[in-house]
Amino acid sequence: MRQVPLFPVLRTLGLVFWLSLPLIGLSFWLGSSFIGEQILSRGYDHKKYLQADSQMAWQMKKKIMAIEVETLPHKGISFVSVKTNHSTLKTMIFEFAIVEPRKLEAKLAQELGLSPERVKALIRYQPDNQ
Repeated sequence: MRQVPLFPVLRTLGLVFWLSLPLIGLSFWLGSSFIGEQILSRGYDHKKYLQADSQMAWQMKKKIMAIEVETLPHKGISFVSVKTNHSTLKTMIFEFAIVEPRKLEAKLAQELGLSPERVKALIRYQPDNQ
């Protein structure tokens, strides 16, 4: 009875390649987790800060065209629509739990960064439809 040599048969099946593949995958997995941990644990110091609030308030002072208010006294809320001629921001919509005009104007002046006199000049009240 003749025996078939085992090593040449395994070589023809590509077993050397298939046995080395998991070792290569394991090394890539361990290497990438180590590199990822190093990158994610590194601190990030950025010196530039975004100052959008002050710039937006300054721009909006000049760009507000009209303020329309619809009050619903029976629900105790007011819907405010602020129309601007800003190129990207055409309308801002607010909802306040205030129905008294004086308090609403003060709150709008605070939110928009405008003077109370400017808010009074721009504001228009719509009557309740109910």
